[in-house]
Amino acid sequence: MLKIILIIAIIGIAGISTNYAHSQEIGLATFQESAQVIIDKKINFESITSITLSSSNIQEIIIPTELEQKIRESKRIQAVVITNQNNCTLGVYDQSCIIINIERSPEDKGIFAIQDNTREIADSYIDAVNRVFDTNAKFFQVYIHTNDDTNQALDTSGIISGSGTISAVYTMPMEDTGSMYGKLSSMLLSKSIRDGGGFYDNAKILSMKQNAKMSFSITPLESKSLLQLRVSVNSPITSQMEKVTPKINPLEFFNIENLNRSNYFSSGNYPLNSIFQIVIISNDETNVSDVKGDIIPTQKIDGMEMPIEVAKKGWIFDPQRGETIQGKFIFGENISINENEMKFSLGGSNLQSKEIELDESIVVIIIITIVSIGAAIFYLKGYKK
Repeated sequence: MLKIILIIAIIGIAGISTNYAHSQEIGLATFQESAQVIIDKKINFESITSITLSSSNIQEIIIPTELEQKIRESKRIQAVVITNQNNCTLGVYDQSCIIINIERSPEDKGIFAIQDNTREIADSYIDAVNRVFDTNAKFFQVYIHTNDDTNQALDTSGIISGSGTISAVYTMPMEDTGSMYGKLSSMLLSKSIRDGGGFYDNAKILSMKQNAKMSFSITPLESKSLLQLRVSVNSPITSQMEKVTPKINPLEFFNIENLNRSNYFSSGNYPLNSIFQIVIISNDETNVSDVKGDIIPTQKIDGMEMPIEVAKKGWIFDPQRGETIQGKFIFGENISINENEMKFSLGGSNLQSKEIELDESIVVIIIITIVSIGAAIFYLKGYKK
C-alpha cells in the first residue's frame, strides 16, 4: 500500500541527531522537499508526477501567525486547501477552489444540519483566507465525501479525502498553473528557500506544463500546522510500462537527467530532507529488478524497512514485491543524483544489489519522514462516485 508516513512527533524539532561512521551530526530540518512519481496501472491508468515543498515552520513557508493559530485552534478544521485542480469537487468546472474541510460533529443530525453548521464554521474563516492569499472565492456548496475506495486502495489519509469528510467549497476564476504557482511560491516561500534552488527549480518548470495543476494546503496539527505547496502533472501510461519487464527511469517523468538538492540544507547534514519517491500500482504481482544504483541496507522496525546507513545515496524499496511497489531514494551526503543510478526494472529475476558489510557499532536507525503529499493528490482528484 502507499505509505506516506507523517511522524507528528518529529515535526517542528529543529534537530534530532545522532552520530554515524564519520562522526557527523545528522539533523532533521522542518523544511522538506519531495519529488514523487505514482504509476497507476490499476485505477486510472496514468502517471502522476509531483513535487511538494513542505514545512511546519511559518518562517519557511510564510503565512500570518494569526491565521495559522486561528485554524489550528478551531479543533473542527481538518485542512484548508487552495487549488486549481480540475473538478476539485463534484459540480465544479473550470474554476479554482478554496476548500475548508470540517470534522463532523456528532450533534449534527441529518444532512441539512451538517451542511448548515459546516458552512457557518467555514464562512468565519474564508474572509481571512481570501485576504491573505489575495483571492475572492465565493461560496459554492458543502460537499460530503461518501466514497473511500481509492483511499483504501492507495492507503492515503482520510483527513483530506476519506469517507465522511465534509468540505465547504468556495470557487473563483480559474488561473493557469504557471502564474498561480509563481504568485503563491513568491508569497509563501522564504527568500532563502527560493534562492536555494533544488526541487523548487524543478517545481517551477513542472508548473509550466500544459496540464499541470497545483495546490497549497494547511493541515493543523497539535502545536503547529503542516504547510504544503505542491505541483503535479497527470499523464497517460506509456507503452513502455505495458511491457512484461518494463524499464523505469524515474527522472524521465520530470524530463531531467539530474536532480539537485536545495542549497538551503548546505549549512548542515540533512540527508532525509530531500526524498525521491516512486509508487507503482498494478493489477498483478510484480517485483523490483535490475537496479542500476545502490540499495541502502535496512532493518525492519514495526513492519517497515528503516535505513541503517544514511550517509550513502541509494534506494530503499518497501515492499520490493507485490501489486504495489514503493521505493524511496535518499541523497546521503550527495547534493545531486543522476538518472543512471536511479534506473530499475520490474519483473526480472536479478535484484542486482551488492552486499554491504556493516560495523554494528555504527548502525543507525533513522525514520524517513515523508510528509503526506499523497493526501492532496487523491483529494484534489476528487475520487467520488
